[in-house]
Amino acid sequence: MKLATFEAGAAPQLGAVVADRIVPLNAAAPGLPAEMIGLIAAWPQVEAQVRQIAEAGVGALALDGVRLLAPIRRPGKIMAIGLNYADHIAESNLGTPEHQIWFSKASTAANGPYDAIQVPKVSQALDYEAELVAVIGQGGRHIGKAEAAGAIFGYCCGNDATERAWQHRTPQWVVGKSFDTHAPFGPWITTADEVPDPHALSLRCLVNGEVRQESNTRHLVFNVWDQIEHLSQAMTLEPGDLIYTGTPGGIGAAMKPMRFLKDGDRVRVEIEGLGALDNPCANEA
Repeated sequence: MKLATFEAGAAPQLGAVVADRIVPLNAAAPGLPAEMIGLIAAWPQVEAQVRQIAEAGVGALALDGVRLLAPIRRPGKIMAIGLNYADHIAESNLGTPEHQIWFSKASTAANGPYDAIQVPKVSQALDYEAELVAVIGQGGRHIGKAEAAGAIFGYCCGNDATERAWQHRTPQWVVGKSFDTHAPFGPWITTADEVPDPHALSLRCLVNGEVRQESNTRHLVFNVWDQIEHLSQAMTLEPGDLIYTGTPGGIGAAMKPMRFLKDGDRVRVEIEGLGALDNPCANEA
């Protein structure tokens, strides 16, 4: 099942994407949570009802006639792992990490699948990073590797947009990774039952139609289960938390000369079976 948050001339609402249409959920069942985090938290109780609504298709709208928003408009946590593909490690002139390298992105960085990524006023070193995003379901603490798959609600495409000058001015990456609009994800959440193996998905990033990154999630250094096990030793993973699972080689900062994003550029992130992001870049107002 594909679940989205969308606008159709009124307040944001939840919907189920079926082929080229979206079925509004809250109109059909006003008792359902109106926000995605609430729906994820209640999923064991409401899944059957949501699937029935999607199948019935009452009130379905053309997908191209609505505006898709970030599936979770304000995630509780956005965690992202660094240096997690061998080719990206090599282009960064660094060694393979012995331990997982984690940073957070501010929840205010969350951005929709087709909305503009801001080119900040304070610097012109905006880069892209195509990533598989795992969305936490029931979550928990001290989740074993064998149980990690059960902690994930679904998957989507993500772009860990990064302000490189700010990222590298200090040892801590958080600020350079947390500019407003710099965490597009979506276009919807594909539930985990429709993704038999998240470690066998092709992904790529295109800038103005030029392929910059192309890889497969089988090349993750620390796979998704490793990541869930590791993070949950430190923090409680909660419904709707986002895990950006790493980016492959091909970033703009590693090109010679470096090629950063500018006003008018368009960044497309595609992941097999999960859809695509297609974000324009625009100077911060």
